[in-house]
Amino acid sequence: MEDDSLKKDNRKDSVKSATSNGTAAGGGGGGDGEITLKPKMTLVNGVTVIVGSIIGSGIFVSPTGVLINTGSVNMSLIVWVLSGLFSMVGAYCYAELGTMIKKSGADYAYIMETFGPFLAFIRLWIECMIVRPCSQAIVALTFSVYVLKPFFPECQPPDDAARLLAVCCILVLTFVNCWDVKWATAVQDIFTYAKLLALFIIIGAGAYYLFKGNTEYFTFENTKTEVTSLALSFYSGLFAYNGWNYLNFIIEELKDPVKNLPRAIAISCTLVTVVYVFTNVSFYTVLSPEEVLGSQAVAVTFADRVFGVFAWTIPVFVALSTFGAVNGILLTSSRLFYAGACEGQMPEILTMIQIQRLTPTPAVLIMALLSMVYLTVSDIFALINYVGFATWLSIGVAVLCLPWLRWAQPNLNRPIKVNLIFPIFYLIATVFVTVVPMIASPVETGYGLLMILTSIPVYCIFIAWRNKPKWFNHTMVGVTRFLQKMLMVLGKAKPAQV
Repeated sequence: MEDDSLKKDNRKDSVKSATSNGTAAGGGGGGDGEITLKPKMTLVNGVTVIVGSIIGSGIFVSPTGVLINTGSVNMSLIVWVLSGLFSMVGAYCYAELGTMIKKSGADYAYIMETFGPFLAFIRLWIECMIVRPCSQAIVALTFSVYVLKPFFPECQPPDDAARLLAVCCILVLTFVNCWDVKWATAVQDIFTYAKLLALFIIIGAGAYYLFKGNTEYFTFENTKTEVTSLALSFYSGLFAYNGWNYLNFIIEELKDPVKNLPRAIAISCTLVTVVYVFTNVSFYTVLSPEEVLGSQAVAVTFADRVFGVFAWTIPVFVALSTFGAVNGILLTSSRLFYAGACEGQMPEILTMIQIQRLTPTPAVLIMALLSMVYLTVSDIFALINYVGFATWLSIGVAVLCLPWLRWAQPNLNRPIKVNLIFPIFYLIATVFVTVVPMIASPVETGYGLLMILTSIPVYCIFIAWRNKPKWFNHTMVGVTRFLQKMLMVLGKAKPAQV
């Protein structure tokens, strides 16, 4: 965010150093000596990033939000199916956007290209400063609770111990993501397979009881018909599918994205929808709706009833699942910081790549640091609830980019061209699942809007205001160069035109 002349001098120094050190850095330099991210991810890696990011702790721990707001088992299963289909439609729209605008940052990049820097910054601010680090802190905390649970079978693990272990989880994965993208994707692959194995075991047990005739709970009794209840049920269902757009955040690191992005999205969304629906079916073959609503960890209650002495395996799988989810959030979120910095809307240091490991080390570190800061907050779950509606609203704005660009820039290269029925349907459904919960929960919405509005003064001071004092610009350049030397990072940034 420094002034243009100082940034140019800084980038010249970076390019000179990169030119002389590019070969030693492992071939990361381009033709002009620039250090860049490299496409190292295969189709399988792409699938595991999406599946691993979607499937966290929710499906294991407490899938009660849908049941509370639907009232019956059958209606809850319908909501799970429709939520999966809704996510597939959004992902299908993102496939066109991702192959048309091949920039890391996903919806941030699409909004920037379509509607300009102001709306893009609002999206970037909420996602980078609140939603992603809060989500990572919550999932890391869930991981630590389940790791400690066997040591405290009769009570909840100590809060301080859980938070310290969550910090350790984040630090380990920060090292992995700073060291090598291949290491990070390998972690994602392994832990995605582990969580899928756990879910397939639950599904297999449920199929056994289903064939035995345990179908007494599959009814429409007590189904709620209020519009607000149904909207809130979809809100809960969609939250469980959150993460289907995460591969778009790191598209620059995906091999052959035109082919692999839509394939990865299609495979992942279909697989997760099938797994989620059949996992819920399995729960209800053994547990009554009352037992599900009264359980803090439905999968653990299910395992205690079905697996006997082997019930301990489910908490282990929950820990593995959440560990992989933390890695997925860190892997993709750091690229969002990187994309924002490349557009001049984040500090320049976040554009830079580690010269030996070719990873966006500064962006990974800032994401980890913010997550650990949120672990000190007493009620981080409340923060994520306040801005939950903003997440889906911003995704809706990103989907709006698709028909808008069809009208404004019809000649853009579109390797994938989606029928406009899909984005129109998605936009209508987005209005339903965001506006109705806002009416039903005005207090939470109010807090969320206040958080969104904090982005405006930040934008005005740090981005829109060009003629900053010289002492401020010199300080920022000095800090950037100091961090470059400390982290051994180089790169070039192109500031956005405001």
